[in-house]
Amino acid sequence: MAKAVREHLIKALADGSFVSGQEMGEQLGISRTAISAHIKALINMGLDIFSVTGKGYKLSQPLLLLNKKKILALISTEATTEIIPEVEVHSLIDSTNDYLMRRLPNQLTQGQVCLAEYQSAGRGRRGRQWISPFGSQIYLSMYWYLEEGLSGAMGLSLLSALAVSDAVQAVSGVQVQLKWPNDIYIDGVKLAGILIDLEGQALEPSHSVIGIGLNLDMPEEAAAKIDQRWTDLQSHSETVLDRNALSAKLISCLHSRLVQYRKEGLTSMLDEWNEHDLYLNKQVKLLTGERITKGICKGINNQGALLLEVDGQIKAIYGGEVSLRGDE
Repeated sequence: MAKAVREHLIKALADGSFVSGQEMGEQLGISRTAISAHIKALINMGLDIFSVTGKGYKLSQPLLLLNKKKILALISTEATTEIIPEVEVHSLIDSTNDYLMRRLPNQLTQGQVCLAEYQSAGRGRRGRQWISPFGSQIYLSMYWYLEEGLSGAMGLSLLSALAVSDAVQAVSGVQVQLKWPNDIYIDGVKLAGILIDLEGQALEPSHSVIGIGLNLDMPEEAAAKIDQRWTDLQSHSETVLDRNALSAKLISCLHSRLVQYRKEGLTSMLDEWNEHDLYLNKQVKLLTGERITKGICKGINNQGALLLEVDGQIKAIYGGEVSLRGDE
């Protein structure tokens, strides 16, 4: 019930007009006090809503909400997309990745996408919270069936980062940097992250869900909750960016990279990765629990492993609970 009321209020407020709490209460069969409580909940989600006595509630500026029809229409114009995936758009959700994972294995089709305006329990790598204010980022997850088993998941985060690079460049003209294994940066500051969830066995057909969180136009109030340096794409673009267009391009680019990976593996993508690698040929440190290993980043290999030069020897690091940092 609460979700339905809040979704109704969001749609009513979206165009930037005043909305009467009394009228909303009558439409929804609840009290003005209840409407006020739901408005407070929306403010806590990152919506900038103010009230004026005698007029009602109003957003400080109109919202451009995600629109499934627009996204699908834009995807259909992409020559690189083999199929038009099933796309779901949610106003409020716990986590786009969790939503798709709960529907495994029989309620999903290859390439199916879940988008959301807001996540109440967005996740990053290593159990971290992904701050997910309403309507200011791209929260996107895609399901991909791994016929060859979990061994086919080795390069998913890397090809997904390249897909984000493709889409951002196409929509905004901004060139990003890539950080192994799952981060996207601009000028050395984090723009987006990737989270891969897997289910299955090493040598049996398995399932993957690829999650992308991309800062588009982050409100300052939400930014105060982030515990690392960050940037958003709008800050680097001279034109106002359309979230529907960026979402459609992300879907198309991710699908194209997944098809490329299925046919060719990572080999054909190595040069592109190295071109945009944030730390290529730079001093870095690798954090594994309490252990710190220092060396020089030498890019990645065709299995998606980080190539780390330590004391003149190249070591291949295959992910897991590790974190890569600059060491300057």
